[in-house]
Amino acid sequence: MQFTFTEEQEEFRRYLRRFLDAKSPAVEVRRLMETEDGYDPAVWRQLCTDLGLPAVQIPETYGGQGFGFVELGIALEEMGRALLCAPYFASAVLASNAILNAGTEEQKRELLPPLAAGEVVATLALAEESGRWDSAGIAMTATRTGSGYTLDGVKSFVLDGHTAGLIVVAARRAGTVGDAGLSLFTVDAEAPGLNRRLLRSADATRKLARLEFSGVPAGLLGKEGAAAAPLAKTLDQAAVCLASEMVGGAEHLRESALEYVQMRMQFGRPIASFQAIKHKSAELLLDVELAKSAAYYAAQAADDDADDLPAVASLAKACAADAYTRTAIEAVQMHGGIGFTWDNDTHLWFKRAKSSEVFLGTPAYHRELMMQRWNG
Repeated sequence: MQFTFTEEQEEFRRYLRRFLDAKSPAVEVRRLMETEDGYDPAVWRQLCTDLGLPAVQIPETYGGQGFGFVELGIALEEMGRALLCAPYFASAVLASNAILNAGTEEQKRELLPPLAAGEVVATLALAEESGRWDSAGIAMTATRTGSGYTLDGVKSFVLDGHTAGLIVVAARRAGTVGDAGLSLFTVDAEAPGLNRRLLRSADATRKLARLEFSGVPAGLLGKEGAAAAPLAKTLDQAAVCLASEMVGGAEHLRESALEYVQMRMQFGRPIASFQAIKHKSAELLLDVELAKSAAYYAAQAADDDADDLPAVASLAKACAADAYTRTAIEAVQMHGGIGFTWDNDTHLWFKRAKSSEVFLGTPAYHRELMMQRWNG
């Protein structure tokens, strides 16, 4: 297990940070969060063609760059730091990994190259109105027809579900529960019977949608009734990636708060010199560094497909969510009165911290999952 980044990985981080500093300043985040699509197609094309980011962890055989989750984690950490508005997590993390984990060889060769090139944006539709992020929460039914399948039900909290061109959907055979009868399907966004609606959420930088399926034609991804294990692996990988994104956001908040208290004067000296502020700063540094360690370890475990990946994925998700939320709360306080206003950019990251806290499962859910997995 390696605990340091290589020079190539560090150079990748520096290049990506320069790109995101130029393309995703706070003023641009504020502009895009007010739009329905939620991202800039021109920046998305640059991100795909100039940097090849949607292809990072996809094998070269399927049009990808053939790197791994460590490099994907670096990309997401920098995106979280810049609060990039783009359908990257939905397409490059959720959908691509679901296809890699569940698809047949022929399906991977057909579906992954357009995703790697950024020509098609995809997403994964899993959660329903119960808000659960596991197989037990899936009630959508798949019915076999003469030429394929039709889907009936509702998916909610679908990341970028209103703009994605391809949707990977988890559904089950009628009359089954839990992991039994669970399959993944691919659905064209223009398929008849599919109604998509953008949801209003607290974090406008992360677009969520509600999808209603009424006899929607779908293609089976992988084997029928065998999606439980690939889906669980996809969610573990996604938790690792989200932990990296949250670490980047927390680090940005910590640095911006520290910069502010070093500049803000009170009683003739910077408020950073007060003991109370020093304590807060030290605690934030400890929180963020611990979350980084957990996220980096989990990314390496995902790269190695290690046996303890399920447990460390939950550990990283819970640790990063707690650290991001605490950092956001303290950053608002350290900014004083201005920190409570919407005019201050801290609130952009504060709301992302709150949405990331519950996306893919709350910290309490993942701590419980982690204990179950470690105890076998």
